[in-house]
Amino acid sequence: MSTQATTRPKRIRKSPEERRQEILDAAVRLISERGYSGTSIQDVADAVGVTKQGVLRYFPSKDNLLAAVYHESYNMSGDIEDFMTTGLPGSTPGDLRLPAYLRFLVWHNSKRPMLVQLFSILQVESFNPDHPLHDEFAGRRDSIWHYYSMHDWNLPPEFDSFEEIRPTLRRALEIMDGVQLRWLRAPAIDLNDEWADLEPMIFPSPLWDGYR
Repeated sequence: MSTQATTRPKRIRKSPEERRQEILDAAVRLISERGYSGTSIQDVADAVGVTKQGVLRYFPSKDNLLAAVYHESYNMSGDIEDFMTTGLPGSTPGDLRLPAYLRFLVWHNSKRPMLVQLFSILQVESFNPDHPLHDEFAGRRDSIWHYYSMHDWNLPPEFDSFEEIRPTLRRALEIMDGVQLRWLRAPAIDLNDEWADLEPMIFPSPLWDGYR
């Protein structure tokens, strides 16, 4: 009686770059669902189908993995430079408008709910002084302000300098954080529509007419 040899499917060998990204994507998903404290290196390894040492090969520690999740995923897009490549009204040099950029940022975030959820969870967890991103989030408001102030915004003439915009920007970002939390809950709201309703209150007429 002849027997037919069974052939195993060939194991697909992934490049180091592909494997690293796969691990990063799994960590983003797990941390956005469970938080940093509720996610282990083993959890990430199981999600990818590799050993714990396989994850540690690319990220030597859990803190190192978290730093990559935050800096390489959430912070890698949606910045002012991205906005300036869109060709949208208010995105061009010489006519760079703050309300227009924030509107773009809301739209951008509406396309990446998992990363917004990741940011929201890390923001709360980082209240703990022992959290690896504690200092980063504690200084986030100042670092954002510094980043925004490096750009030449087209502002209403009533403002003598961008420094006078700081309270408005702070309130706008705080409102954005709150609206995004409501958006992530069920029943969901339309993030862009909600921001459109709030924008006239943050940047009121007639002061901001022609500068939105």
